[in-house]
Amino acid sequence: MAEVVLFHHALGRTQGITGFADQLRQDGHTVHTPDLFEGHTFATLDEGMAHVRQIGFGEAVNRGAAAVADLPAELVYAGFSLGVLPAQMLAQTRPGARGALLYYSCVPVTEFSPTWPAEVPVQVHGMDADPFFADEGDLDAARDLVASAVAPAELFLYPGDQHYFADATLDSYDPAAAALLLERTLTFLRSVS
Repeated sequence: MAEVVLFHHALGRTQGITGFADQLRQDGHTVHTPDLFEGHTFATLDEGMAHVRQIGFGEAVNRGAAAVADLPAELVYAGFSLGVLPAQMLAQTRPGARGALLYYSCVPVTEFSPTWPAEVPVQVHGMDADPFFADEGDLDAARDLVASAVAPAELFLYPGDQHYFADATLDSYDPAAAALLLERTLTFLRSVS
């Protein structure tokens, strides 16, 4: 089975994140959930993003890189929203990556390297009317990634306007979309095991 590093969103390593990791573990995968916020969690996106601005986006990415330093190279990197930054960076730059799962976010490939690695399959998941995903460049970056990747690359759009739609602990949770995201994630992980 796959070994996964799952990076949390701007609310921190919440029960929603650890619960999702547990669902992957139930399928037999090993899942690490590093804490980029050193124990801090937040009730709102605004509070979480204020913390991110305080520590710096670069520091969040650096903490993600430090979290995997002692782990094997053959990892699947996954991230929710903010967590996509370290996940995508590591998938593109750390040799041995087995795959990438980018939830609710995607940055231009050129942010981390000239091209997407030919040997790293990737999935991007987001809602088609999520203002953060659809209107702030993430959807465009995801489409560009899928169009230019040599490795298998898929973009999955779900109907709706919620950002954290797969987090069962939040009001934004969409059970149907979350179930489909999980099913597609597990299929992906089985394919790269």
